[in-house]
Amino acid sequence: MNRPDGAGARGRSTDDVRSTDDADALGTYRAMRDFTRTPEPSGAPPAADGAVERRFVVQRHRARRLHYDFRLELDGVLLSWAVPKGPTLDPGVRRMAVHVEDHPLEYAGFEGVIPRGEYGGGDVIVWDRGTWVPYKSDDPAAELRDGQLHAELHGERLRGKFLLVRSDRRGRDGGDGTEPWLLIHKHDEHAVDGWDAEDHPTSVVSGRTNDEVAADPDRLWRSGVPAAEAEVDLHAEAQATPAPLPGDDDALAALDDLGTSGTWEVHGRRLRVTNLDKELFGGRDGEPPVTKRDLLRYAARVAPVVLPYLAGRALNMHRFPQGAGTAGFWHKQLPDHAPDWVPRWDRPDVDPGDTTTYLVVDEPAALVWAANFGALEWHAWTSRTDAPDLPTYALVDLDPGTSTTWDDLVLLARLHRDAFEHLGVRAYPKLTGRRGIQIWVPVAPGPSFDDTRAWVERLSRTVGQVVPDLVSWRWEVRERGGHARLDYTQNAVNKTLVAPYSPRAAAGAPVSAPITWDELDADWLRPDAFTVRTVLDRLADVGDPFRGVLDAHQVLPTLR
Repeated sequence: MNRPDGAGARGRSTDDVRSTDDADALGTYRAMRDFTRTPEPSGAPPAADGAVERRFVVQRHRARRLHYDFRLELDGVLLSWAVPKGPTLDPGVRRMAVHVEDHPLEYAGFEGVIPRGEYGGGDVIVWDRGTWVPYKSDDPAAELRDGQLHAELHGERLRGKFLLVRSDRRGRDGGDGTEPWLLIHKHDEHAVDGWDAEDHPTSVVSGRTNDEVAADPDRLWRSGVPAAEAEVDLHAEAQATPAPLPGDDDALAALDDLGTSGTWEVHGRRLRVTNLDKELFGGRDGEPPVTKRDLLRYAARVAPVVLPYLAGRALNMHRFPQGAGTAGFWHKQLPDHAPDWVPRWDRPDVDPGDTTTYLVVDEPAALVWAANFGALEWHAWTSRTDAPDLPTYALVDLDPGTSTTWDDLVLLARLHRDAFEHLGVRAYPKLTGRRGIQIWVPVAPGPSFDDTRAWVERLSRTVGQVVPDLVSWRWEVRERGGHARLDYTQNAVNKTLVAPYSPRAAAGAPVSAPITWDELDADWLRPDAFTVRTVLDRLADVGDPFRGVLDAHQVLPTLR
């Protein structure tokens, strides 16, 4: 018999049932998992059980096949059974329940996605939760060892008296390491004939279905951190986005009071700012041009939001000192006249003539300094200065060709969305602010740029096979026949993609704005939909949907 969670044949038999003096109650759980790859919590050491009311949770889990994970707290862990057809309130129905390894208590609150290819990979919702008490004896651990456990549940869906009984009372397993039990609801006032778990497919925590969680998980698991920190609420993180500097802040008022130049104190630093009334971006849609004063105001306000994406990374500045309508140039070397307080990185082992010292935006004022220096666009490295040869993201750059329509590009993005959903991989789309769409995939430290480039190439070539008439793999633009390129070559050291919320050198000062996957279906979508004049309102309304890329605990699954 295959394990219902798709995890393989390693299960537990009667000999594995833990007693109160077990040295490692989670040993089987941990042995089944490689915590350098899975983002699941390894679990805190079990505590002594003096509880009168203990927690229970039932999770609806779509792995290799759908099942329900029925978990009861006992002796500091969650006793766990996989119930293929789900628990029921119908006393006339007996449900098969496969006794599996104890789980850590941290599992009780998890709702999210385990990556495909990992143990139990699939989407999970908290289908029910509450407390339970033994109703036949005051020694449930002894009941468990004897093969019968009487539990009275007080949940949001499951209520009343349940019996878990081992199918083979002699304690023999099913021949593959699993142990078959039965889950039965007793005849009591909570019994309901014909009651089916599948008639109630939503989470009691979020109200969402498995499909909705798979498309946009609220939480993720991560290993390598204390158990209490193993869950991350991505939506909460988005809402906790650092607020842009308020529009009526004294610093912004002081900027407005300056003439065409002067000394401005912002984010605790004094800057010499010049040419404040110079038009840097032409007007768009009937709006006036964007001046240098407007750009500095935007940089000051957005810097607290952008800082986590830039901190600890070398910055390549795309400078347009005479404005977006002129020819710009790349400026990598931090100039000698930069103030001493400006953070920087001296790159080791550089070849003669290469850049030796880069700007590193480790504080908000450094971004304002860069904008004042004529950097209309901000392009940070995808590795950190403390490990420049190790990427923190895998990158997909959807680069439209001359014949690529916007609808074509959105279709390519949706196909990637489907691929990531199928793989159980967290990925985050972003409008470029010009014509394209980028997708950033956070990765745990370890893979090289060669590894991430090969992974993205394999993924994108698979996507490209679906719509071969839209895609070219030729390097030279003139050789692509006007088709789009799914550019995996950006996965290389010192290659950059424009940073989230960076302006772009075009009329109206559009910005490279993160979006949600659902917004790929929005009528208003266009690559330059947001500008320096509008994106701050979006941040205030919906938060930062890109925040999940900052959690670099994701291991990329093997692609076959």
